[in-house]
Amino acid sequence: MMYTELSPKQLQSMLWWMQEDSKNCDAIVCDGSVRSGKTMSMTIGFVLWSMKNFNHENFAFCGKTIDSLKRNVITPMQKWLEGIVKLKLNLSRNYLDIKMCGHMNRYYFFGGKDESSYQLIQGITLAGVLLDEVALMPRSFVEQALARCSVTGSKLWFNCNPDSSEHWFYKEWVAENSEKAKQKNRLHLHFTMNDNYSLADSVKQRYERMYSGVFYDRYIKGLWVLAEGLVYGTVFDKSRHVIKNYDNSNFADYYISIDYGTLNPCSMGLWALEKEKAVRIKEYYYDGRVKGIQKTDEEYYAELEKLADGYAIKHVIIDPSASSFIATIRQHRKFKVRKANNNVIDGIRKTMTLLEHDKIFICQCCKDIIREFALYRWDDKKSHEKDTVIKENDHAMDDMRYFVNTVMYRTSNFLEMRCKT
Repeated sequence: MMYTELSPKQLQSMLWWMQEDSKNCDAIVCDGSVRSGKTMSMTIGFVLWSMKNFNHENFAFCGKTIDSLKRNVITPMQKWLEGIVKLKLNLSRNYLDIKMCGHMNRYYFFGGKDESSYQLIQGITLAGVLLDEVALMPRSFVEQALARCSVTGSKLWFNCNPDSSEHWFYKEWVAENSEKAKQKNRLHLHFTMNDNYSLADSVKQRYERMYSGVFYDRYIKGLWVLAEGLVYGTVFDKSRHVIKNYDNSNFADYYISIDYGTLNPCSMGLWALEKEKAVRIKEYYYDGRVKGIQKTDEEYYAELEKLADGYAIKHVIIDPSASSFIATIRQHRKFKVRKANNNVIDGIRKTMTLLEHDKIFICQCCKDIIREFALYRWDDKKSHEKDTVIKENDHAMDDMRYFVNTVMYRTSNFLEMRCKT
C-alpha cells in the first residue's frame, strides 16, 4: 500500500462503516473541491468494507465513462491497495476479482455517460456500488445502479465535485435543508483541499489559479452554486484585455477560428498565438438577418481569404457541424482545416482561466467580440440541473471558445505556460 498521512476526514470516509455513530447508515456522500483526496480514501474504504463483510458477491465501480473510471479509480487503486489485497484485472470484460483474508468478490465497471447507460447495469444483483463523480451521471443510470443493490447489508458510496445548487443529486442527497436528503439514511462529508495532507501548498495554489468565477466556487471552494449572470462578467475587463493594436511578431503562429452561420451570424477571428498569450488581431462578423441578404459558402470563403491576407495561417478552426463550409475551404486547398472541440462548458471554463491570468487579449478593432462579452449570459430560465448559456450574442464567443479548446489547450507553448502559472 502507498503510505501517506491521512486526514481525519479521509479516515472517516474510509472507515465510516465500522464507526459507532455512522455504521448503521445506508450510504455515504462525499462532495467538495478537486484534489481533496476523497476518491482515494473512499475507494480504499469501499474495498475494505466489501471484503470484510461479503464473500463471493458482486459489486460495481461506476464512473462517467469506463475510460475515466479506469484512469481515476481502477489504475491508482492498484497502488493504493498494494500488499493489502490480491487483484486480478480482466480489462477486456471490465471487471476485477479481489481476494483478501479468504474472501473473494467481483467488481464490475460501468460508465454512466448518457440516458441510455442505465440499460448496461440492468439485471445484475449487487452488494454495493461506488459512484465516482456521480453529479456527472444521468439520474436514470444512478437510480438503476442503486436499485441493483438488493443484497442484505449492501451500502451506497457516492463522491463528486459540486455542480448547480438545482442539480437533482444535490437536492435529493446532499442539501442539509432538503426534506428528501434528510430522509436518506446517509453520512455526508464535505471535503476541501486542506483535507488532503499529501497536497503541497504550491500545488494547492496552482489549482486555485486554474479556475475562475462559478467554477472557482465549485471546484476550489466546493460550493453547489448556480451559473448566472454574464458568463465572463467576473473575469473580462476592457481596461485589461482590450488593446489598441498588435505589432506582428516573428514568434507568433496565426489561426482563424470560425463560428459558421447561414441564418445565424457568421463570426471569424484572426488570432496570433505567442508563447505567453493569444491576441485577436482582426475579425469578420456578418448577420444575414440584419442585412437582409444571406451569403453563400463561396462568399464566406472570399471573406476568409480577406481576413487571412498577409498572414501565414497555421489552421482554420471551425465548428465540425459546418460540413458544407468545411468542404468549400478544403476544395480551395489553401488552408488546413481543424474541426473544433465543441465542448461548451469546458471551453468556457478554460477561457475564463486564460482571461483571469491575462493570456487572451482583444484588439479594439474587434468590436463584435467586445460587444458580445457584455451580452453573453447564463440561461437562468431553463432547468439548472445543467449549465446552459443563452443562444444569443454568442457567435464571436463561440469562435473564441473553439480556438481556446482546440489550439491553446493543446499546444506545447501553452503546456509550458500552464507550468508557469
